[in-house]
Amino acid sequence: MKIGNLVINDKASLAPMAGVADRAFRELCRGYGAAYTVCEMASAKGISLGDKKSAELLYISESERPAGSQIFGNSPETMAIAAVKALEYSPDFIDINMGCPAPKVASSGGGALLMKDPINSAKIVEAVVKAVNVPVTVKMRSGWDDSTVNAVELAKRCEQAGAAAITVHGRTKVQMYAPPVNIDIIREVKNAISIPVIGNGDVVDGKSAAKMMEETGCDMVMVGRGALGRPWVFQEINAYLNHEVILPEPSVTQKMHVMLKHVEKICEYKGERVGIREARKHAAWYTKGLHGAANYRARMGLISSIEELQQIALELIEQN
Repeated sequence: MKIGNLVINDKASLAPMAGVADRAFRELCRGYGAAYTVCEMASAKGISLGDKKSAELLYISESERPAGSQIFGNSPETMAIAAVKALEYSPDFIDINMGCPAPKVASSGGGALLMKDPINSAKIVEAVVKAVNVPVTVKMRSGWDDSTVNAVELAKRCEQAGAAAITVHGRTKVQMYAPPVNIDIIREVKNAISIPVIGNGDVVDGKSAAKMMEETGCDMVMVGRGALGRPWVFQEINAYLNHEVILPEPSVTQKMHVMLKHVEKICEYKGERVGIREARKHAAWYTKGLHGAANYRARMGLISSIEELQQIALELIEQN
C-alpha cells in the first residue's frame, strides 16, 4: 500500500494512543511487525507557542519508521504552523486527529469535535497539505453520535482537500469504546473514496484483522487496545494474513521477558523515576489472563523500581 509516495509493507499499524504509544512502545511494536507507527497526539496550539512537552511528543527514532506525527486542533492556520514545526523531527507523514473522544481535546475544538464541522475540517487538511512536503493522513470516527454518522461525507471532503489516506474508527464519539465496531461505515467510506482506508476498532488478532479487511475492503487495519500488553499481536496478524497461520500464544516466561524489556526501555528514555510510574499500567496489561492477575496488577500499581517488577515477574512465571 502507498500513502502518497510512502510505501507501506504489511497490513497492521499501531494506533496513536495518548499516554500509551510512546517511543518505547512504538519501537517494540515495530519490532514485532507493525506496518507503521504514529506518535501520541500533540496540541497544534502548544507546538505553535513553543510548548516543550508538546514538541517532545513529536520525536521519532529511526527504529520506529515508517512513522507519523499526529497533531490536533481546530484552526487551519495553527495546524499548518504545527505541521511545519513537526517536520523538524522528519516524520514520514503528518496525521490529523479528528477522532479523539477525550473531553479535554473535544472541548478545545479538536479531535472528534471536528466531525461536527466538515467544512472547517477540510480547510484544516488543505492548509496542512499546502504547508508540508510529506503525505497528510486523517484519523476519524464514524461520527459524533448516532444521529450524525458522517464519516463518508468527511472522508470525501478530506480526500478533495489532499489527504493521502483515511483511518476510520467504526464508533461515534459518544460510543467511545463500548459497543461493537460499526463495520458498515468503514466499508461505506472505502467505497466512497479512492485513497487508502485503514479500518480501526476491535482488531485484536489475525482472525479479527482478516474479518475487518474482508467485510470492509479496507487496505489495512490499525490496532489500538488490542496491542496493550500484547505487542506481538502484529506478528500474529501478519502470520495470519500472509500465510493463514495462527501463531501460538507466547509462554508466561516470554511475556514477562517482553514486559521487562518494554519497561526498561521506558525508563531508559524517560528516567526511572518518571518511567517506572508510567510503566505501571503497561506492566499490568501483560498479566491479562494469567492466574492471580488481579493481585499482581495491584502490586504493579505500587512499584517504584525495575527490581520490584523483576521480582513480581519471577513470581508470575512460577505460579503460571
